[in-house]
Amino acid sequence: MTEGYYLPAGGDRFTATEHTVGPWASDLQHLGPPSALLARAMQRCQPRRDTALAKLTVDILGPVPRAEVEVTASVLRPGRTIELVGAQLSVAGTVAARATGWRLATTDTAALAGGAPGGMPPPPDGGPLPLPTAWVVDGYLRSIEWRWLHGSWGEPGPAAAWARPRFDLVAGEPTDGLCRLLTVADSASGLSARLDPAIWLFPNTDLTVHLHRSPRGEWVGVQANTAIGPTGAGVATATLHDLDGSVGTSSQILTVRAR
Repeated sequence: MTEGYYLPAGGDRFTATEHTVGPWASDLQHLGPPSALLARAMQRCQPRRDTALAKLTVDILGPVPRAEVEVTASVLRPGRTIELVGAQLSVAGTVAARATGWRLATTDTAALAGGAPGGMPPPPDGGPLPLPTAWVVDGYLRSIEWRWLHGSWGEPGPAAAWARPRFDLVAGEPTDGLCRLLTVADSASGLSARLDPAIWLFPNTDLTVHLHRSPRGEWVGVQANTAIGPTGAGVATATLHDLDGSVGTSSQILTVRAR
């Protein structure tokens, strides 16, 4: 087992390891690690210590195979207090995912902070629940330490769980709180699934994360709910947490169809 979701392959290239394998097929990546890799690229693009990413949207243009990927980023709209940064992830020359992120100047508003949802109880002790049988588990799902507060694999409806990636995003490189959160946030639709994945497909076409503060630490808390509409679309939303409290929200559009 390799100690990272990706191995450096030189420059902007990275080799996806077995830990990126997603639940729908053994040759495709879960979109959590690619989303985190895009966030990493945006943070490293003309970095400024006086800014922080406050909003990030990933649009998925197609399945991301487990292969070598190339990630590039650029500042799309420079500014003194607000910047728009973009990134793209390509496989064999084809763009598989694009991301944009608003980078905001940081100011001291500690005296004004308030209005965020309450925090989650800490991760419970005890062993993990068995992983779902309808999904591919030997990859991303097994690479995460899951601790459920309510709900579980195979139990439809709203759920709350803590998740801690067992590996760094890029092998040999420490992973920060934002990239850990992005590694996990794309799982909200799976945690709160309302449908049996053995019968239904419900992949997401995007992921949007809004943050009112930067996440810290190894654990990511997800309070998730999925709504399914009458014409084949669904929306998964979540409140995201670290051990100090809530940090923001996420949303995903789902395309729902029978297998």
